[in-house]
Amino acid sequence: MKYELVIGLETHVELATDSKLFCSCGGHAAANEPNDCVCPACSGMPGMLPVTNKHAIELAVKAGLMLNCKINQYTTFDKKSYYYPDLPAAYQITQWFNPVCVEGTVQVGEREIGIKQIHIEEDAGKLVHDDATNTSLVDYNRTSVPLIEIVSKPDFRSSDEVITYLKKLKAALQFAGISECEEGAMRCDVNISVRPEGTDQLGVRSEIKNMSSFAEIKDAIEFEKVRHVDAIERRTEMLVQETRRWDEVKRRTFPMRNKETAADYRYFPDPNLMPIIIDDAWLDEIKASMPATAEEKGQKYVDMGIASKEAAVLASDAKLCAVFDAVVELGREPKSVASWILTECMSRMRYLGIETLNIEPAKLSRIIELVDGGEITRAAGKKVLAAVFENNVDVDKYCDENGFNAKVDEGAILAVVKAAIDANPAAVADYKSGKEKALQAIFGACMRELKGNGDPAVIRELLTKELGK
Repeated sequence: MKYELVIGLETHVELATDSKLFCSCGGHAAANEPNDCVCPACSGMPGMLPVTNKHAIELAVKAGLMLNCKINQYTTFDKKSYYYPDLPAAYQITQWFNPVCVEGTVQVGEREIGIKQIHIEEDAGKLVHDDATNTSLVDYNRTSVPLIEIVSKPDFRSSDEVITYLKKLKAALQFAGISECEEGAMRCDVNISVRPEGTDQLGVRSEIKNMSSFAEIKDAIEFEKVRHVDAIERRTEMLVQETRRWDEVKRRTFPMRNKETAADYRYFPDPNLMPIIIDDAWLDEIKASMPATAEEKGQKYVDMGIASKEAAVLASDAKLCAVFDAVVELGREPKSVASWILTECMSRMRYLGIETLNIEPAKLSRIIELVDGGEITRAAGKKVLAAVFENNVDVDKYCDENGFNAKVDEGAILAVVKAAIDANPAAVADYKSGKEKALQAIFGACMRELKGNGDPAVIRELLTKELGK
C-alpha cells in the first residue's frame, strides 16, 4: 500500500525589536552574560504588570500581510499555564482566543499552503545542562523576548515542500526586517503523520520539537515517514500522539513526552493586558511601511541586466541583497557585482563554512574597481578577497604589500615568458606537435612566476608568439 505524508508546521520566529515583549529589557541579542538582561517583570516577580511592545505588534502584522493573512483588528493576549524551570511565572503569555493574523496562504511550487494563524507570544528562558557537575542552570535572558508563531495547515506532502516553504518564509521575514532568522531566531516544530493515499482521515500525529536546521528538518521528516509506515505495515511499534526530539548524532527521533492538548494548558484571557485595537489608520500606516518583496527585488535585478537565475539567487537572501545594493550604490557595474558575490564570495563562504555574507561593501567595491579597471588581475583580486574574508585586511595596503599589479611592463613579462619556455622543454615539444593543452602548462608557469600579476591576455599573446618562432 502507498502512503501519503501529512505535515503541518509551527514556525517560531524571534522578532527584531529593541526590547522584550512586555518590559523594557533589551532583546536577547543585548545580553552579554547569563541573566544580565532580566528585570522583575520578565522574571515573573509577583505584582509586576506587563506593558505591550507596540513594535512587536507592527512586525506581527507585517508578517501577516506578507503571508496574505486577514488581520484581526481586535486581538488579545492569554495565559498558557504550564510549569517548567525556564518559565519563571509558570505561565506563558500568548494568543489563543484572538490571534493577530488568520487565514493566510503561501505558494509553494504549484501548490498553495494554508496559514491557519500567526500569533504573538513570549519566549521562555534557556536551560544549560552541565554534565560535569550533573546540574542544570537557567538563563532568563531570553525570557519574554517577542516571538511570532506561524501555524500552517497540514498541507505539506513532502520534505522538499517543507524546505521550500521555510526558505521562502525566511527570505520574506528577513526582507521585511521582521526577524534576522539566524542563530536560533527561527525554530520549527514539525507535526507529521501518514495515511493511505487517496484517503482523507488523518493518522496518528508526532511532533518533532525545536528544530532550526533545514537539513536536519528534512532528515527528521524522512526518518519519521519510515518509522510511521513500518509501525503500520510491520507492527514494529504502537504509534501514539507524542512529542519527539531529533538526535543529530544518531540520526533518529526519540520520544520526549505525550502530546499535550489545549485543555492541559488551561488557556484564559490575561487580565493584566488590555485588548489591542488595530484601527484602520494604524493598519494603513503599517501597510505603507512594507518593503519590497523578494520577488520584486529579483525583478529589479533582472531590469538591471542580471540573468534571471542569478537575480533569483540574490533575491533569496536579504544579506546578499544588502551587500549587492550597497556595492552598486558605490558605483560598481551590477553584472560585475553579481558575478563577484555569486561566484567568488559564495565560494569563500562555502570554503570557510559561513552561511551569511558579512563583508564590508566598501572593500568588495574596491576589489571590483581594481580588477575592472585593470589595476590588478582577477586572480589577484580573488587572493585579496580571501584575505578580506579571513583577516579583514585593507585592500590597497594588501595589494601594495604583495606586489599585485596587472600593469606589469611588457618587457618584464617577455623575460618571464622566455624563461618559462626554457624551463619546460617537454611542454614546448608537446605544443609544437599539436597538443594545444600543453600551452596551458607553460602559461601556468608564467602566472606563478608573475604571482598573478600582468594581463593574462598579454601573457598568452607573448607566449604564443614566442612558441611560434
